[in-house]
Amino acid sequence: MASWGLPARLLVLLGVLALAHASAFLSGQRLKPRFQRDRRNIRPNIILILTDDQDIELGSMQAMNKTRRIMEQGGTHFSNAFVTTPMCCPSRSSMLTGKYAHNHNTYTNNENCSSPSWQAQHEPRTFGVYLNNTGYRTAFFGKYLNEYNGTYVPPGWREWVGMVKNSRFYNYTICRNGVREKHGCEYPKDYLTDLITNDSINYFRASKRVYPHRPILMVMSHAAPHGPEDAAPQYTTAFPNASQHITPSYNYAPNPDKHWIMRYTGSMKPIHMEFTNMLQRKRLQTLLSVDDSVEKVYNMLVETGELDNTYVIYTADHGYHIGQFGLVKGKSMPYEFDIRVPFYIRGPNVEAGTINPHMVLNIDLAPTILDIAGVDIPPDMDGKSILKLLDTDRQANRFQFKKGKVWRDSFLVERGKLLHYKVNEGKDVAQEENFLPKYQRVKDLCQRAEYQTPCEQIGQKWQCVEDSTGKLRLYKCKGMSGSSTMRKNQSPSSMKPQLYQRSSSTTTTTTTITTSSSTSSSSSSSSSSSSSSSVTPLEGCDCRLPIYRLNPFKKGKMLSRKKLKALKSYSRNRFARAVTMEMGGDLYAVDLGDLDRSMTPRNRSQNRAPGSQDEEEEFSGMGGGTVPPQTNSNSLALLNSIKVTHRCSILANDTVKCDVGLYKSLQAWKDHKLHIDHEIETLQTKIKNLREVRGHLKKSRPEECDCNKYIYQSKFKSKLRKYKGDRVHPFRKAEKKDKKQWLLQEQKRRKKMRKLLKRLRNNDTCSMPGLTCFTHDNQHWATAPFWTMGPFCACTSANNNTYWCLRTINETHNFLFCEFATGFLEFFDLNIDPYQLINAVNTLDRHVLNELHIQLMELRGCKGHKQCNPRTRSLDLGGKERSSYDEYRQFHRRKWPKVKKPVSKSLGQIWEGWEG
Repeated sequence: MASWGLPARLLVLLGVLALAHASAFLSGQRLKPRFQRDRRNIRPNIILILTDDQDIELGSMQAMNKTRRIMEQGGTHFSNAFVTTPMCCPSRSSMLTGKYAHNHNTYTNNENCSSPSWQAQHEPRTFGVYLNNTGYRTAFFGKYLNEYNGTYVPPGWREWVGMVKNSRFYNYTICRNGVREKHGCEYPKDYLTDLITNDSINYFRASKRVYPHRPILMVMSHAAPHGPEDAAPQYTTAFPNASQHITPSYNYAPNPDKHWIMRYTGSMKPIHMEFTNMLQRKRLQTLLSVDDSVEKVYNMLVETGELDNTYVIYTADHGYHIGQFGLVKGKSMPYEFDIRVPFYIRGPNVEAGTINPHMVLNIDLAPTILDIAGVDIPPDMDGKSILKLLDTDRQANRFQFKKGKVWRDSFLVERGKLLHYKVNEGKDVAQEENFLPKYQRVKDLCQRAEYQTPCEQIGQKWQCVEDSTGKLRLYKCKGMSGSSTMRKNQSPSSMKPQLYQRSSSTTTTTTTITTSSSTSSSSSSSSSSSSSSSVTPLEGCDCRLPIYRLNPFKKGKMLSRKKLKALKSYSRNRFARAVTMEMGGDLYAVDLGDLDRSMTPRNRSQNRAPGSQDEEEEFSGMGGGTVPPQTNSNSLALLNSIKVTHRCSILANDTVKCDVGLYKSLQAWKDHKLHIDHEIETLQTKIKNLREVRGHLKKSRPEECDCNKYIYQSKFKSKLRKYKGDRVHPFRKAEKKDKKQWLLQEQKRRKKMRKLLKRLRNNDTCSMPGLTCFTHDNQHWATAPFWTMGPFCACTSANNNTYWCLRTINETHNFLFCEFATGFLEFFDLNIDPYQLINAVNTLDRHVLNELHIQLMELRGCKGHKQCNPRTRSLDLGGKERSSYDEYRQFHRRKWPKVKKPVSKSLGQIWEGWEG
């Protein structure tokens, strides 16, 4: 037994050592990046090259020969690359965070773009922050976000050269590591594309000299081909005959079957078409400098020996359209020319010269970069890493089973913020608010016991009262309970004197006191109550209760229906509609509402004969409804016409008469109508401001002289302590807005006001309410080639251009389905209609529309990559025979075939020269 003890112990010890070694090996493998398990302590560099507004449908990549040779022949081209929001700031925010716009809340180029909310919630969670925390040397060069103000350096970037505000090529400001730096118009020192290229190359070389084993993440965000499309001097004569933008959808207008802005804009004018030709030419010229930049970066990687250890990604933030569907220029449409972008990647283990048909999105950039760096992808990112699509096929042994790649075939295209839906007789109700009308909410609240009792309970703040029309209203309780009971038992006539304003001792001419005994008793009681309480009335308050007497013969005239309603709402203190007068020793109440009703529409359209005034008018004090007998005919004519504008007036018979020139000249008519529209918009803004001031005054109203208040507080002071709290109306408790949100709305309102005033000062006749328009003249472009055909105006988008679309591409389907905020639907089958010329939504069955709507709603509310990367359910869209659902699922289990890319026929023949 002893002889077997030692060998057994040795076997056990060897087994333990083997297990420990295996576990250590596996743990080490898990910690290494996915594609770097065969390397030692070296993680790959990552360079992201980003352009602004670069299309792929209009042939912009055909001008970039160097980029295509480097990225196509040396890497993989994703032929189905899209953006989820075809606008600059939302798309860039999605690239940085890996999230849809509805999850990072940047909906437009102004809404939440680089706002305090973005800086606090989403900026600390960009891919730059994650890689910086794991040892990468991170650097950013170029355009960041449209509203970035340059006052800070975003977290996660060791080297920061960020452009302030939107794209420009000259005369811009950058923030270099927290210091603002202004640039002029000198080439090449100030040309933005060259500055980004030189700074990034210098940073890469310097970092590798000091930290040779530290990986680098570098973002090169170019402004090209975004406006103002200033090309480098050596390229200003290139592409004289550029015509790649003339596609089958070019100037395809009008489009009565598409959404509102497409129906509003018609065909382009000859000057617009000439502009599109020059715009395409200048855009391609700016891309030639980016083409040089890619080549310089490639040569630098070769010289430093880092090419084989560097991933290079080339893409754009969204596409562009130039003349498509009659739209002169722009983006933000859900169609292919705006959502498709170029997407190339090259690096270790990336097969060169291939086309990958899988659907990749801008939200995939952040998780892909994290995956390359070996960092865990946060579950709240909506995108997925595309590295699994780049795996080189390896021969599997008999103990391995290679699982097929399951990938999305649908995604969400969203643009614009959530609108307010109009319900309940046209009133705007936010999407997340209660949809019940106000009277129904009042009725529901009045069912509660706390609002049904009169204002007699201690601490009660609100009471439901039925007005004269039978409607329930919520009134605020004021005064002690005994006073409310007294008012309840009194008749209207005896209750009337309490409505009149009590004047101080200095103005006693309008107060008539009948008996001195009542005055003395009231004053003594008031003084005794004040002395017994620690609460003292306001300075100047007379808490005596005077008794007024009314003329018994004029009570009927005093108690109008409008005043009875005012009596019942005494607690609301609406004294502004009634004034007091003393006539012949009697005190009268004059209702201003009756005077308003007695006035003519303009106080000039009716002339009464002398002596025809009724008895009420002698107390009105207005005197505006009668023309004095001595008034001559000329002054009467002037009074009877109102000059509204400098060319139009309203006559006494309520007819409008303008100058003769307005009825003969169409241009004069248009100019004057536009002037009136501007005036209306200005006055509406002024009315809105006045309402805000009025609301502020209502909130800051000084405390009134209420003697019952002091008696009530002194009597129940100890019991009221536990009822202290806000006295907010029950409806408004849920409507309190956050201060930051209010400030953002106020800034937005002021910005609109500044734009309006600027348009008025410049006599801008192009901008229209609700439309996004632009003007172009001979001074717009400061570099050659110049525009010499004069000014023009064109509209590119509208405020109601908010939509949510479902884009699907697989073996059986290739369609776009859109729901607009206006309720309009669009559907395009791109297998039949690749240029989306005809809206085919009317050809779909109701159940298909419902199924598409359900899928779209699921994507609109998705969060995280598990919810946001669906596989489309089986749909029978009609037409050709479709495969069954089981066959469709088999498609997802198969791998997309990789297609070897021809050298010269993938995106058109590579141009050997740019001489058009």
